Amino acid sequence: MQFIDLKYQQSLVRETINQNIKKVLDHGQYILGPEVNELEQSLAAFVGSKHCIGVGSGTDALQIALMAIGVKPGDEVIVPAFSFIATAEVVSLLGAKPVFVDVEESSYCMDSTCLDAAVTAKTKAIIPVSLYGQCANMEEINAFALKNSLVVIEDAAQSLGAKYKGKQSCNLSTIGCTSFFPSKPLGAYGDGGACFTNDKDIAKAITQIRVHGQGKRYHHAQIGINGRLDTLQAAILLAKLDLFEDEIIKRSHIANNYTEVLKDVSGINPPLLNNNATHVFAQYTIRLSDRNALSTHLEKQGIPTAIHYPIPLHKQPAFEGLSDSNLPISCRLAEEVLSLPMHPYLTKADQDKVLDSIIEWAEQ
Repeated sequence: MQFIDLKYQQSLVRETINQNIKKVLDHGQYILGPEVNELEQSLAAFVGSKHCIGVGSGTDALQIALMAIGVKPGDEVIVPAFSFIATAEVVSLLGAKPVFVDVEESSYCMDSTCLDAAVTAKTKAIIPVSLYGQCANMEEINAFALKNSLVVIEDAAQSLGAKYKGKQSCNLSTIGCTSFFPSKPLGAYGDGGACFTNDKDIAKAITQIRVHGQGKRYHHAQIGINGRLDTLQAAILLAKLDLFEDEIIKRSHIANNYTEVLKDVSGINPPLLNNNATHVFAQYTIRLSDRNALSTHLEKQGIPTAIHYPIPLHKQPAFEGLSDSNLPISCRLAEEVLSLPMHPYLTKADQDKVLDSIIEWAEQ
């Protein structure tokens, strides 16, 4: 059983992918070729934002977004403690300080009630993470940011295609950032990412920063990075975009099947869905007190699992000394979360095998 089955997905669009790659090879514009612009327009229309700028990775997207709003050494950026390291790493790379706050136990996303205690005169921005494919409480986070003159950058690396109060993830704040890492809901066959915004000045800054701060050839208006989206990856993403909305529906059906069974299994806590949001289930992540025992049991049955994430960010050695807060929910989640196989083409037989194996373990 595959944790994520990219091979089957490829078989559905292989002909289109091959055609798109051939076009790139024929025109030879391997960096920022026409497919990049086509993808940017398609994604902007999908998300509902005025601007989409393709970049080299989801991490690049976050770093470029921070650079575009002028984050500098000495600034502070509020981030959730329960996330992948990139969320906070980009803050430190710019010489700023990540300020860690706890997350909600229900959604695993940033707890907006923690923001007031975290903000200081040095705070420049907030990066809520739409973790596992479900958006954070963006309305309250945006309201707090507006009150305190802060910029909100949504880390939507896992949530492209999700909605919050009817609006698409990536179009919920000043800047939205997503990732096209192969395992993401819309994944390339290499690294890639994108920034979304409705602010033309920010869009211009992002567009320049991704090409070494270049406004026109060899004229550099600002310091930037080499953060361009590869044309071949854009061509592949264009082919996969045709499947994307249907795959979101398929993911939801699989998640519903998982949850319907697991909600009655003693000791297992399936993910909770917010009433005002949809979920793309980049990961289907349960919670339990003895996850190692269940993971070992499933592995013996040929069922792969993963832990996203075993160490909260404020406990990572890379950020040692930055936080003396306990952040109990982030710590608890790091000890209890376990992600089950999830992709749009997970067969009913494989779903049943996962569920039957969990029930067998729970009844021992």
